[in-house]
Amino acid sequence: MTEFVRFEVEAGVGTIRLERPPVNALNEQIQEELAGAAKEASERDDVRAVILYGGEKTFAGGADIKEMAAKSYAEMTAFGTGLQETMSLIAGIPKPTVAAVTGYALGGGLELALTADRRIAGDNVKVGQPEIQLGIIPGAGGTQRLTRLVGPSTAKDLVYTGRFVAADEAQRLGIVDEVVAADEVYTRAKEWAEQFVNGPAIALRAAKAAIDGGLDVDLTSGLRWETQLFTALWATEDQSTGMRSFLEHGPGKASFTGR
Repeated sequence: MTEFVRFEVEAGVGTIRLERPPVNALNEQIQEELAGAAKEASERDDVRAVILYGGEKTFAGGADIKEMAAKSYAEMTAFGTGLQETMSLIAGIPKPTVAAVTGYALGGGLELALTADRRIAGDNVKVGQPEIQLGIIPGAGGTQRLTRLVGPSTAKDLVYTGRFVAADEAQRLGIVDEVVAADEVYTRAKEWAEQFVNGPAIALRAAKAAIDGGLDVDLTSGLRWETQLFTALWATEDQSTGMRSFLEHGPGKASFTGR
């Protein structure tokens, strides 16, 4: 049993839900429980898409500053390494993922949201990387994933100032992909996730691996990686099913098994 993170599965969609009131502050225990949930979501065949959710009031207000302030340099080195590993586990879930962002996603909370493939936010959301106000910098992906998402100039503005960004600006900058009414965030995220439940799971895994892996290498290496993943799909049942269905019935009518 876990105390602060709950993983639930309904009709092929898994939800990793943070439950540490009042603001889901990310302490060492919640980090470990998130890692466990990410591993379970990755390994379970009945999970085809994953939602990251902090509840109706707030996604995550950031790290547990009281816990962090008491740590020594050596302790923070271990903690920081573990935190990065947890975020990488979530980012590496080989299935479509979406963050359903409510209330606040600040510091480590925004960094958690950045691990998802897509971010759907309520219209009252505030996001930001305010670590500079504590005399530190983001340490769970904020200088790296955010920069890859919005570009270095915008990332530097957000990290240097630590300012909070409202939902409309966050969407304009590309930090979030969709803004909906505050009480519709989870519903909309679930609708997005559900479209992949009966999809070609291995092809979706390959698509995510190709896109994410290509960001870490030069274009030539990325294209080579894409070719490997593309041709490997000829070893799957879904490739045969999908192409046969297309030829016989037209596009969009295949019934995939995920094999």
